[in-house]
Amino acid sequence: MTNAQIIFNEQQALAEQGILQYTGRQAEIELEDGTKAVIKEVEEIHTFARWKALGRQVKKGEHAKAAFMIWKQGKASKKAQEEAEKNGEDAPQGKMFMKKAFFFTIDQTEAIEA
Repeated sequence: MTNAQIIFNEQQALAEQGILQYTGRQAEIELEDGTKAVIKEVEEIHTFARWKALGRQVKKGEHAKAAFMIWKQGKASKKAQEEAEKNGEDAPQGKMFMKKAFFFTIDQTEAIEA
């Protein structure tokens, strides 16, 4: 399962529990069996780092709305990196592993002042 799928499933579960809100919009999705379904759209959630990349910062004192495990890519060993550099190859990728990530909603963030 990809991070996008994990986050989508968690968003749906959190909305059903009343932790996240629905946006009032609907989205059409394709299910695994090929059929289509219309679902309520849930407010977006992102990690601290993703909000920062989107030009927003988490407000001081805010606590994550959700925490769950997602995939993260580790770094390759220094030896493997040096070997690739010596051979003129792209840097090798590290192993994938699961790590707990903390998610915030847009109302928990503010625009980063330039």
